[in-house]
Amino acid sequence: MLSLPDRGAIRSVTLPYLAARGFVEGRNLVVDFRVGIEEQMPALAQALVGDKPDVIIASSDWSLHAARAATRTIPIVAAPMGADPVGAGVAESWAHPGGNVTGVCLIAPELEVKRLSLLREALPSVHRIAVISAHRKIVEAGFAPLRKAAAQAGLELVEIWVEGPNEYAAAFDAMRNSDVEALVIVPTPELNRDLEKLGALAVKAGLPTIGGSREAAQSGLLIGYGPSIAELEQQAASYVERLFNGAQAADLPFQGPTHLNFAVNMRTAKKLGLTIPPSLLVSVDEVIE
Repeated sequence: MLSLPDRGAIRSVTLPYLAARGFVEGRNLVVDFRVGIEEQMPALAQALVGDKPDVIIASSDWSLHAARAATRTIPIVAAPMGADPVGAGVAESWAHPGGNVTGVCLIAPELEVKRLSLLREALPSVHRIAVISAHRKIVEAGFAPLRKAAAQAGLELVEIWVEGPNEYAAAFDAMRNSDVEALVIVPTPELNRDLEKLGALAVKAGLPTIGGSREAAQSGLLIGYGPSIAELEQQAASYVERLFNGAQAADLPFQGPTHLNFAVNMRTAKKLGLTIPPSLLVSVDEVIE
């Protein structure tokens, strides 16, 4: 009944939330995992659709687009999606998707602008900032507000695009060669899963970094600002339950963050030799000592 390309994610998060709603694997829930890299997604999605599941859960934009290409009838839940569903072409609107895809989203253009602002407030002398993201074809459409905000603030953005963990080292080499002074990590699902690795690389490179959730700061980034990933997973589980009970994906609005968390990792600040302005710390939800 369920599938996504990250076995660990559904085991640790999605299944417990479904169990809390009365759906227990092995009792009244059958889970069929299809795990692979981007190039394998189309074949995995075709095979999965052939088994006629009731619902497909996609934990990355790669798997979401592969599943949508394989079926326009089986409901698909993005859990979560890393791009604007309208801009990515999977929904007519956030409020009324109109097709067989619904779910939750990590990214909103205004959040990327806010993260840039927070990074600048923490580091007022910084002028050259790298932005790293996955899924250029999908995500770049939402970059216009970020580029505009950077230009208005007199900041220079260096955009770094990756397609997998094997490209991280080269990405940080490119940042060093471009003399960037700080880093914004766009919270795509893939980059979120590698926050600890990215945080370690950022500290090694001496780059103050902001990510898209409280978990980002907890994983070693200097700043985390954005939605609770756990909250989004709970919302996705509620959609799976509603689809099991007869709801139509076309009528279930895409959901973005409803509550934003702001965290600063003072241990990372110390490693980087930074002093965080008190004016910024007064608005922080969590200070990691």
